[in-house]
Amino acid sequence: MKAIPNANDSRAWATIDLGALLANFAKARAYKPEAAIVAVVKANAYGHGAIAVAQTLRGQLRDDDCFGVASIDEALELRQAGISTPILLLEGVFNAVHLRQAVENNFALVVHSPFQLALLEAFFEARSLSTPLTIWLKIDTGMHRLGLSASEFKQAWQALNWHVHVHKLVVMSHFACADDKKSDMTERQLAQLNKILEEAGVAADKREISFAASSAIQQWPESHFQWLRPGIMLYGGTAVAGENAIERDIAPVMTLRARLIAIKTVAAGESIGYGASYVCESEQRIGVISIGYGDGYPRRMPAGTPVLIKCSAKKGAEPQRAPLCGRVSMDMTIVDLSDCPDARVGDEVILWGEGLPADEIAQRCNTIAYELFCQVTRRIHYIYV
Repeated sequence: MKAIPNANDSRAWATIDLGALLANFAKARAYKPEAAIVAVVKANAYGHGAIAVAQTLRGQLRDDDCFGVASIDEALELRQAGISTPILLLEGVFNAVHLRQAVENNFALVVHSPFQLALLEAFFEARSLSTPLTIWLKIDTGMHRLGLSASEFKQAWQALNWHVHVHKLVVMSHFACADDKKSDMTERQLAQLNKILEEAGVAADKREISFAASSAIQQWPESHFQWLRPGIMLYGGTAVAGENAIERDIAPVMTLRARLIAIKTVAAGESIGYGASYVCESEQRIGVISIGYGDGYPRRMPAGTPVLIKCSAKKGAEPQRAPLCGRVSMDMTIVDLSDCPDARVGDEVILWGEGLPADEIAQRCNTIAYELFCQVTRRIHYIYV
């Protein structure tokens, strides 16, 4: 990812609207203003640039808030960029070297397995810490990905609660189906969490719980507890099945853009693109856009997927939709300009973002906005506005 001063320097670029990011963060906070927040910036802030995002959001974080990342490397990148805000390692650590680095940088740790608990206990026995750690104990309530079982959680709670090297214990879990309001899985997971806490003897007034990521923040207020973990909703994508972010008043942060680099007329009966899979039913004016799967625009995007053409010949006019035709190539994508007679070589094209929600585009190729954002490649230049 490389930032450039203006769009004229690139064949394909992404504008990152930091004002929209701040607005989305405020909307997440408004769901439960008294709750603390883990602003999730893992996976390079879902492809938006972790350092720039963290620098933008850190002024909005309160003393109890933190950033959430997946790995020690992601956390160290933020520290090296001068981000002193508390950071939570959402997958914890997996060896003594990484644990030492986490302690030295005062990262909060998730413990989700007996192996990690044993690693932590051995570390505590070997040395005395000047600053106690914040530990998050992750319980498996039914997703069966990461998390302690009921018996493992009870052991971990008893080992770490009131430990001299532990500043605070937070209990966390993760929903499997919070995006689907019709599923009863979320209610079953909430019940399982409460059962495990009761069996472990964790008093109700001693519980500090984090369960709600973006989908649960938006749909399941009973899951908000003391911590919220907004992720995709910060970046302008929906976390609710069958919805578009616009319906939740979530603003797009990334707008992926390229240019028309060629326009030609193809006769009826002629094919377009690799595999000759698209055949013109009538004479057709087509345009070639300077972006492809080498830039992160998915090859599996089907014909008919819309882009927005900003016709320079019609200043002030609304961008016009144009559908894809033929397969996406590594460096180029072809669109039907039949309904865009004013399109010219050099015109800007929006692939998703402003006026064209990433959720809509993701649905076209049977994926989610998360993947679209994360797979944008290093060839795309970023402009932060």
